[in-house]
Amino acid sequence: MKVAALLLLLSLSCASAKLVTRTVDYTDIHGTPLEGYVVYDDPTSGPRPGVIVVHDWRGLSDYTKKRADMLAELGYVAFAADIYGKGVHLNSVPEFSQEMAPYKADRSLYRARVRAAYDAFLRQPEVDKSRIAAIGYCFGGTGVIEMVRDGLPLRGVVSFHGGLDARPVTDGKKMTAPVLALCGAADPFEKPADMTAFTQQMHDNGVDLQVVEYPGAQHAFTDAGVDALHVPGAKYNAAADHQSWFAMKAFLRKIFAQA
Repeated sequence: MKVAALLLLLSLSCASAKLVTRTVDYTDIHGTPLEGYVVYDDPTSGPRPGVIVVHDWRGLSDYTKKRADMLAELGYVAFAADIYGKGVHLNSVPEFSQEMAPYKADRSLYRARVRAAYDAFLRQPEVDKSRIAAIGYCFGGTGVIEMVRDGLPLRGVVSFHGGLDARPVTDGKKMTAPVLALCGAADPFEKPADMTAFTQQMHDNGVDLQVVEYPGAQHAFTDAGVDALHVPGAKYNAAADHQSWFAMKAFLRKIFAQA
């Protein structure tokens, strides 16, 4: 009897870890075809809080999907957004840099793409539309801040080693979402003047901002595969990776618990 009960418990445990995934076709306001990735824990019933994941400069890669899966394992429904476009697959640092550049230069274009992801996520039946957050890595860490500047009604955003600076808020919009910025204290890509301008803009607009800097952490500190790219100034840091994920989890629990 005890063995049977243990087997039943194990089977239920395995079932609770089953993730459901699907791709989602959508477009931005210009009609650009995009393809996102939705994932959630199957046994969880009813609408649940949702988290949009904005990818780094490589595009919608296995790394981004892995982070979305990790969010689903926490009980959220996650949506890995596509910024570059359906069918865009990149393989080298020069390609990453070239594809990213137009969005860093034209923030209105970037905002159109993240807004399209938000709208597509709202159409997913598993999502509690009143409780949506966004997280992003590197290039995507910049993108989630653009979501805030675009006035999207998010519960909060988390930027992991994002390029942080001050850019104009979309006309007629107001920044309201709390921001958690998780940064490498030794990140050479984050210029002190840009960080100062960023924090001042958040303060001037009444944004609830928390900045955490991890000592010794360089750019892309959450990505265990970044060392293979041999990008100067970018290096994986296991301690900062784990600590930042823990900080994100606490932040999400807090913002989603608020009425």
